[in-house]
Amino acid sequence: MQGFGDFANIDIDKLLKGTEQQFARLEEFQRNLDSYVGRAEDENGMVTVEYDHQGVRELELHPKAMRLGSAELAELIKIALADASADFQNQINAAMGEMFGGEDDSMRLSDPAAALNKIKEVEALHDRAFVDVMGQLDRIRRRMEL
Repeated sequence: MQGFGDFANIDIDKLLKGTEQQFARLEEFQRNLDSYVGRAEDENGMVTVEYDHQGVRELELHPKAMRLGSAELAELIKIALADASADFQNQINAAMGEMFGGEDDSMRLSDPAAALNKIKEVEALHDRAFVDVMGQLDRIRRRMEL
């Protein structure tokens, strides 16, 4: 009969304490979410953008910006918006790194597509293990004539 391996040696209290600590850090992060604001300004100071977790928080146009053509102004706004959004994301990533760990931390989600692929791999492994366990249980049931 095969044992549970290292799984049987899990310190449940340590696991629960670690989980509670992670949730406490997550709650703290959520409470402080409003303090993270990405900011950007074009090189001439014509367009200033502030960006937070709800999107564009502030868009300021210098009066001289109104003299620009619509395409040029639109381009400046798009660039400033992208820069402010990137600044916001960098602040969030830095805060997450401080709270949950560095680059190797499993709570870090810098590439959602890669994370989803990893989840699908783990799900497939789980499904195979489940089928194997159910097969073993069925063989045991038949041997015991249940």
